[in-house]
This record gives sequence, C-alpha cells and structure tokens, in this order.
Amino acid sequence: MEPSARLQSIRPSPIRVLSEGAPADAIPLGLGEPTWDLPEPARRALAQESGPCGYGPNAGLPELRRAVARWHGATTDEVLITSGSEGALFSLFMAWLGAGDEVLVPDPGFPAYPALARMAGAEVVPFALSEQFQLDAEAFIGCLEAHPRAKAAVINHPSNPTGGGASLEELRAVARACQQRGILLISDEVYRDLHFGTRPPSLRDAGSYGLVLGSMSKGWAAPGLRVGWAVGDPRWLTPARTVHAFAVTAASAPCQRAALALLEASGDVLPQGRREIKLRWEALALAWQEFFGESLTPPAGAFYHWLSLPEEAQQDPMAFCVKLRDEAKVVLVPGSAFGVAGHSHARLSFAAQPEKIREGVRRMAPYWRRS
Repeated sequence: MEPSARLQSIRPSPIRVLSEGAPADAIPLGLGEPTWDLPEPARRALAQESGPCGYGPNAGLPELRRAVARWHGATTDEVLITSGSEGALFSLFMAWLGAGDEVLVPDPGFPAYPALARMAGAEVVPFALSEQFQLDAEAFIGCLEAHPRAKAAVINHPSNPTGGGASLEELRAVARACQQRGILLISDEVYRDLHFGTRPPSLRDAGSYGLVLGSMSKGWAAPGLRVGWAVGDPRWLTPARTVHAFAVTAASAPCQRAALALLEASGDVLPQGRREIKLRWEALALAWQEFFGESLTPPAGAFYHWLSLPEEAQQDPMAFCVKLRDEAKVVLVPGSAFGVAGHSHARLSFAAQPEKIREGVRRMAPYWRRS
C-alpha cells in the first residue's frame, strides 16, 4: 500500500532533518525558535488552569479573538484563531486551492509554503525577491501576469530565511495587483515584532485587502503554545474555519488563555524579545568580525543571517551542511531548502544563546577558509 499521491513530491523539512540528526553537543544555529524563557504572563496563566479542560469554540476563544482584533485594528469577525500560523495557512490552502490552481510563493521562502500548497493539489510558482532579498513588487506582479491561473499568493516580511523586509509602497502595489485579479493574498508577518529599529509595516497598513498571519511563536517567545491567527475579510476565513475545525477542532484552550495573557502584556513582553535578539545579534556581529574579519548589517527583523556558502560547498549545499554538523558540530540549514534562489546561501539562526553563537561561529570559520 502506498501513501496518497499528494505526498509524492513532499519530503520532511531539511530544517528538522538536520537539527534532529545532530550530535548532542552540536551548536544549534538551525531551528528558528526563541531560546529565552517563556514570559511570566504565560506561565502564570498556565499555572492558574483549573476545572474542566474543554475544547472551546472552533474559531477560537472570544476573548482572544477580541484581543487579536484590537492588536490588528480589526473586528472580531475578522479573526480566526488557529493551531499556529501554519494551521492557518494549511486551512486557507485547503479551503481555497485545488487541482490546476497556482499559488505564488517567495524564493527563497519558508519550506511550508510550497509543501502545503502541493498538499492542497495546487501548483507552486516561485517569485523572486530583490537583490537585497526584500519584497520586490515589480517581480511579484510580473510573475502574477505570467500565471493567469494563480489563485493565491504568499508574502513574508520580515522574511524567513533572509530577514528581508517590505516597504509600505511595495505592499500597496502587491495588494492592489492581487485585488484587481481577485487573488487571495496572504501576508505572513509572524516576525514583525522582532525587529531592529522601526517596526516594519503590515499589509493592513497598506489597505484592507488580503489576510495577515500572526503567531505567539516569535515575538511573544511561545512557539510551544501553538497558537496563531489569520486576520482579514470573513469571506476568506469562513471556509478555512471549517477546514481547521475538522482538522484539529480548535487550538488548545489553556494555550489560548496563555496567549491572551501574553497579548495583554505586549507592552512588556515584546520589548524584552527585542532586547533578547539584540543581544544575540551583537554576539553574532562580534564573533563574525573576530573569526571572519567581516562586518555584518542587521536584518529588517527576525533572527536569521543569510550567509554566502563557500564556492566548493555550492556543488552540494546539503552535503556541506551535514559535514559541518557532524565534523564541526554546528547546525546550519542550506539555502537550497528554501528554494532554488537560495542555493548559494545558508541560513544561520541567531536565536541561540549568545555564548553558543560565538562558539558556533568559531567552529564554522575554518570551513570557509578552506575554500
């Protein structure tokens, strides 16, 4: 007996393969997850759980939906609470995509975008970013015009894996192009509150068209809660709510209450998260100067450094990263895991503890000098 045909082109995420197969003493610069403590408001909320542990409504607890709506300047009926932002993306793709449809995804971009689109039966169309790995409206619209069967598109800013951002003007142009064609535009903004300097713009700053994805996983430092959301026109969300309800019933009610506590304490929690990534960025920049002799420019947001691979490593980026993991005991993810355009790069997550970042860079450096 064979698995479903929808899985034939899908393989386990290289991010997980490299991380989960790493030696116990490897430096973890692969996974993109906060390594600072779960903030106190969430811990208090979880400790206060008592009585029956019920399912909760399919669309999410009303009080959390109201809080997310306030956060995004939306109405409650424009909010769907999901099991992480990937739960939102899965539900939207399954609700709106099918055989013969095309979906635009960034290249390089998060591997879940093409994988989930293919699970829904759609064909994946990569669109290019700018030379600085920012959203490029001209390239996006050109790709859209070349693919009249496109039914949905995903943008991600700040970007995983590059940390690149998007200007308000680019967002407006992309939204206008999608609205003119009636295409579902999904803006993944889970890293928006982990920024350096000015807070990046949201798609909602560009107008009312499209959906925004958010999550507790990054800025609020709570990936294990698995609480995310989609915000936008209820006509897009209603079919996705049906999919999500049959897939998981609802996000965990205790976790939603912890998410509510975090959201209500955003004034303290989010600045602390930014202080944590600033410390880690400074550790990376100092180590890079010491061991590579180069200065680094911080990304627009997130906790990723998008670095060029040595020329010889570009022949087989995965093999190089496996060698680095097993010999130097440093976990990086090859850029090829994020699309064809990432082939000559690797993603380094500087979400790790500062002392581990320095040690990881020290171990890595000889593998670049050998080339």
